[in-house]
Amino acid sequence: ADLSVEECCDKGVEWAVTNRICASLPLISESRECSMTQVQCCRSQLEKQSCSDGVEFANAREECDSHIAKNSTCEAEYFKTCCYCCLLGKAAQVQGQSCEPNPKMGYQCGIVFRTCCGKGQEGIDLSISDYPPKKEPVEISKEELDQEDPYLHDGCRGGGPCSQQCRDTGSSYVCSCFVGYQLQPDGITCEDINECITGTHNCGIGQTCVNTLGSFRCQRDTSCGTGYELTDDSRCKDIDECETGTHNCPPDFICQNTPGSFRCRPKLQCMSGFIQDALGNCIDINECLSTNMPCPAGQICINTDGSFTCQRISPSCGRGYHLNEDGTRCVDVDECSSSSQPCGEGHICINAPGNYRCECKAGYSFDVISRTCIDINECRRYPGRLCAHKCENTPGSYYCTCTMGFKLSADGRSCEDLNECESNPCSQECANVYGSYQCYCRRGFQLSDIDGISCEDIDECALPTGGHICSFRCVNIPGSFQCTCPSTGYRLAPNARNCQ
Repeated sequence: ADLSVEECCDKGVEWAVTNRICASLPLISESRECSMTQVQCCRSQLEKQSCSDGVEFANAREECDSHIAKNSTCEAEYFKTCCYCCLLGKAAQVQGQSCEPNPKMGYQCGIVFRTCCGKGQEGIDLSISDYPPKKEPVEISKEELDQEDPYLHDGCRGGGPCSQQCRDTGSSYVCSCFVGYQLQPDGITCEDINECITGTHNCGIGQTCVNTLGSFRCQRDTSCGTGYELTDDSRCKDIDECETGTHNCPPDFICQNTPGSFRCRPKLQCMSGFIQDALGNCIDINECLSTNMPCPAGQICINTDGSFTCQRISPSCGRGYHLNEDGTRCVDVDECSSSSQPCGEGHICINAPGNYRCECKAGYSFDVISRTCIDINECRRYPGRLCAHKCENTPGSYYCTCTMGFKLSADGRSCEDLNECESNPCSQECANVYGSYQCYCRRGFQLSDIDGISCEDIDECALPTGGHICSFRCVNIPGSFQCTCPSTGYRLAPNARNCQ
């Protein structure tokens, strides 16, 4: 069910009292109206608290400017507004003026003005305006009175019993202190914290902590040094020697202040191409020594008084270089691109600035004795590391082979088992084994002892048990045998062996 407006508002007020901020307000309902009510009631409560704090500050300090606001929020502006309006009301009371403020001050400021102006005057109802004077006093109901002055029933009205800050919790009040003060055991009065004793100051090395009411200040122990003077707030300020006349610049120089010192600039300005020294003399600039190369390529720089000139040069190139088409600079000769092939057959030519070098092709090494490229026998240099079975050397390279019963894998190095049965080497049945194969025969046949491939018929009738196979006569057939009976008077029994 949707929450009521009162519940939404109460949650906003409760959050403001507890956290004193509405930015991170947790919304208790998805209802747009409830969320708006919750935010508005939170902000209204913050404004009320900030205004109450401003009034308390004005009553305790008699000023508003020393309040250190964390940031320029709306709450800080409400604090200042109520603090200033309270000071104006108190001033009107001291000077014996009317406690009725100027309407142009605004409604909120007027309430605070009347409250602080009437504080201490017994029997005066601060929330009832005393104008217009010619009309009869109008009796005001309690509801109208509360609406006119929201602080009428506030336990912290006019500062309450607290010496500095007061917050009305509804059932009672809670006292608190400004920054730099701590609440005493009586829960009402505030006492200054001596930051110099508690060690909560931030004075650095060479500074002494001096306690003040509600704060502290750091006072410098040592002097500031030459060119600086110590100010009243213990800070080092630069001395302007040019302004004070404590410089020693000659008449032809202008004094220019610098931090902690000063410098003398000559009044005479040098022409282009010259630079001024410390004594004010103009010295020629040698443009030829600058890093930005004033002359173009192929020309030499010659320094002159206040300027420079460029003179064309004809360079003589050394071995391995020749002049470019413009004749301005030497460029490298690419010996490898010539048709003479300086490295000869079997070598790779690599060009270098002013030179070249010869290297052997892959798979060859240079023989310093014959000064030729000779083949590297990779199989001998890396035995057992290149191929799984056998390694065969070739000019500039090598290849791998496998033993019988194996074939070379796709990587060109490993060997995998060859399935010889795929080529049907056996007369009947074939079984592949690792690195070879095995022939075997079907029932009634036996493998030939001669070639180990062919299958020969077994003559069951000729076996030692042949006479006992059939009761009458045994006839051999390929792969098996048959029993026969006499042609007349007998027939073969169901077991195909006996005669009935």
